Amino acid sequence: MNDQIRQVQLADVERCYEIESLAYPADEAATEEKIRIRAEQYPEGFIVLEDQNQIIGFVNSGSTDHVVMSDDHFKELVGHTSSGAHLVIMSVVVDPKFQGQGYAAKLMNAFITHAKSLKKQYIYLMCKEEYIKFYEKFGFKFTQVSESSHGSEQWFEMQLALSQQ
Repeated sequence: MNDQIRQVQLADVERCYEIESLAYPADEAATEEKIRIRAEQYPEGFIVLEDQNQIIGFVNSGSTDHVVMSDDHFKELVGHTSSGAHLVIMSVVVDPKFQGQGYAAKLMNAFITHAKSLKKQYIYLMCKEEYIKFYEKFGFKFTQVSESSHGSEQWFEMQLALSQQ
């Protein structure tokens, strides 16, 4: 494997949107505008994974002191503050052509390490039920069923205390 993880650049937005669109149903995928906002306003919370110099996956997030997981405006970084104590993951995504090869785990491990270097206290995310066990492998704990109805799906809120890592 000739892969590397790095911080997003604005030139990456189009490819990240392409991956998001391929990997998520249309009513769940972030728009290109939302991905651009995340890359512009909080690049330190947005990592990409490259293989052979091509982006094949990414994790993006926002930072806040007051986490409200069902707040759809936060997906556009409304209420985001770089100095916030907590990260909220918006997307963990790998191009479908590269799924099932351990890349999502590689991204999550790198993101957790990066969050610690940023001195964050917690990482929060919402996922579908079938992904709960995946995130538990990294130490995330289920907290509650979300009030969010994003994509007309049921979502589950999880958190990771970085001090316990």
